[in-house]
Amino acid sequence: MTARNFLWYVEAGRYDGGRFHRTVTPENQPGRTVKIDVIQAGVAPSRQADDRPPIRLERTRDTGLSHVDGAVSMARDTPDSATSDFFVCVGPQPSLDFGGARNPDGQGFAAFGRVVRGMEVVRKIWRSPAKDQSLAPPVGIVRARLLAPPPAASR
Repeated sequence: MTARNFLWYVEAGRYDGGRFHRTVTPENQPGRTVKIDVIQAGVAPSRQADDRPPIRLERTRDTGLSHVDGAVSMARDTPDSATSDFFVCVGPQPSLDFGGARNPDGQGFAAFGRVVRGMEVVRKIWRSPAKDQSLAPPVGIVRARLLAPPPAASR
């Protein structure tokens, strides 16, 4: 369901003109005992009002997925509140899995994909200038498209 939600936004062109707007590094989490390393992106702010209804949280306990280096996951506030924002893990982030200590609710986040090429770009965005956790300036998403999967022999 989470992947289907993300792909709907891609296929509808909703991430075109969107942006990576947040970087979370050890340095910009004062007062947090459980620190994470991620970059977060979503649709353009002017298009957020057109988001689909929130989706049910698919817990890593149930999917068997985890927040490894390059994991793609849905951003959320409370369980069952994810819409279009997503994040990419920089390094393993087990505190974002079900039972992890990052959020008091312990429900974790819905990992649903993984960066297979381009982690150097993810790390460059993660190290970009920021004011607190807001990238300054945000890094634009020109367009997001589905690509044909590679032949099975090259996977």
